[in-house]
Amino acid sequence: MASATTPNAHNLAALGSERLAELLLEMTAGNAAAKRRLRLELASHNGGDVTGEIRKRLVSIARSRSYVDWRKAKELGQDLDTQREAIVTHVAPANPAEAFDLLWRLLEMAPSIYERCDDSNGMIGSIIATARDDLGDVADRAGQPTDALVDRVFAAVCANDYGQFDGLIGTTAPALGSDGLTRLKVKFEQMSSTTPRAAEGGKRQAIGLSTNRSIHTDDYERSHQERFVRSALVEIADALGDVDGFVERYSDEERTNPMIAAAIAERMLAVGRADEALAALDQADETYRRGGYWPNWQRVRIDVLDALGRSDDAQSERWQAFERGLDAGYLRAYLKRLPDFDDIDAEERAIRFASDYPGFHQALAFLIDWPALDRAARMIIARTDELDGDHYGLLTPAADALEQRYPLAATLVLRAMIDLSLDAAKYKRYGHAARHLRTCEHLAGRIEDFAGHLNHADYIADLKQRHGRKSGFWDA
Repeated sequence: MASATTPNAHNLAALGSERLAELLLEMTAGNAAAKRRLRLELASHNGGDVTGEIRKRLVSIARSRSYVDWRKAKELGQDLDTQREAIVTHVAPANPAEAFDLLWRLLEMAPSIYERCDDSNGMIGSIIATARDDLGDVADRAGQPTDALVDRVFAAVCANDYGQFDGLIGTTAPALGSDGLTRLKVKFEQMSSTTPRAAEGGKRQAIGLSTNRSIHTDDYERSHQERFVRSALVEIADALGDVDGFVERYSDEERTNPMIAAAIAERMLAVGRADEALAALDQADETYRRGGYWPNWQRVRIDVLDALGRSDDAQSERWQAFERGLDAGYLRAYLKRLPDFDDIDAEERAIRFASDYPGFHQALAFLIDWPALDRAARMIIARTDELDGDHYGLLTPAADALEQRYPLAATLVLRAMIDLSLDAAKYKRYGHAARHLRTCEHLAGRIEDFAGHLNHADYIADLKQRHGRKSGFWDA
């Protein structure tokens, strides 16, 4: 049970409204952001002009030209989020049209904010993305005239230099409806017919070089516009549920790209066209087999094979996916579909495969996470020379998982990190390395056989011989 002095809603309410008001005024003294929040709450409670307060603040932020460094970016982000939250909480329920306009205004401000703000931690970008999601929530209720909304969306997508309107077509699709989406499609198709023309003869301006020719300004602009228009038309086709329209936006050559093939197949499968989905995937089969990272291609292929009733082929693909990258998700899906007891043999086969996998650290991560700690320990002892102490993000939790039952394996992992820190003179890690050495000392008492590796005393002697002058480590 919480103490009577714990600051929770129940205990604070007992102070009474007058005392709480006094505390709030005291705590917000000199805090402009907190005072603005209070003004918004008061305006909402007393029937004041919340919309006017928010609009006034957004105008003030937009007009500001002072640079905001990373130390002050948090304050600006909190201010923006306060306005966003007030729009959603106080304006949207009663007046979704006003809320839509205010959220749109906030998104339009994004370029000027980014240009004068260090958003290296991504806080501002996250708030803008949340505001964009909020816009989608109120768009359908805002009752915007279709023509006006089409024009607004078109202009915003064309001016999306900072990604503030990413996904806007899909976000506003319910409000646009099929009629609005069709009108928007016409606008982008008209844009595609007005691509920049090539400048005449020697007037062309070169801006770079490719492998075999110069790249001119008009080439770049034309290519950029073509990609931009196609991206918009693809998004519109998706919003309309027009699978064929989506497919038509890609050339035969582009459909040999496994990522594009997977996107096409996934949409075809969603509308019950599994045979065509498989054919789309087959167009990229050769590219996929040549290598590269194409996770969606295999995932969608398995879904398609299952939809076609080709369960054995789907299982084969799951096993191949596991073997390719030791993907535990595919292995679990494979085992789940096996008859009783067959899954035990298959799991053992998978763990044996992982133990011999060429990528040592990828194999270790799999065996620790599965978990198969006994196999992980055996692999560490057998392949100690492959341990790279720089993989501390993996090795530290691996040592923690192993130390209770497999102290030698845990010790070898810890030594790898100690050795790397000292050999490479990574002095910032000396504190961690010293802690690892103390753990090794603790584990040494439980190790009966060091299996050809130095015992703890000899390891300490070797460290002192090689790194005896690194006091930052020994004194840590």
